[in-house]
Amino acid sequence: MEIYLDKRAVRQIRVSAQDAIEEGDIETLREDILEAFTEEQVEEIERRLDNGDFFEFLTDLLDEWSGDDSDELIELIDTQLGDVGVDLKFEKRTVAAEEEEEETTDFEDEDFEDDEDEEDEEEEEKEREEEEEKEGE
Repeated sequence: MEIYLDKRAVRQIRVSAQDAIEEGDIETLREDILEAFTEEQVEEIERRLDNGDFFEFLTDLLDEWSGDDSDELIELIDTQLGDVGVDLKFEKRTVAAEEEEEETTDFEDEDFEDDEDEEDEEEEEKEREEEEEKEGE
């Protein structure tokens, strides 16, 4: 069975995981993960679980999570659900979101190029100062 999580649900899990990392609030994280799934999805998952309890499944999953990385948590959810026959799919990115990221990347590249230019100028300035010191000796 395949379950699709939209970007909002994944973002909700990531933000809540980051809060749990910073504040140690695993209970809220568990509830937020549960809320990321629809009732129908939860019921289908529970049918596939040995104990039939998604909340307990999440408790065990969070006990296994290192508590350090939200990406690790998403991967762990994906892996654990895969073990019970649920293929977790993530909503594909929209063209607009990809274009927005490209614009951000272009901007970041420009900043990086500016940093390189500043470094080059600083290096040239140091070389000039060293040459002047040598000439002065």
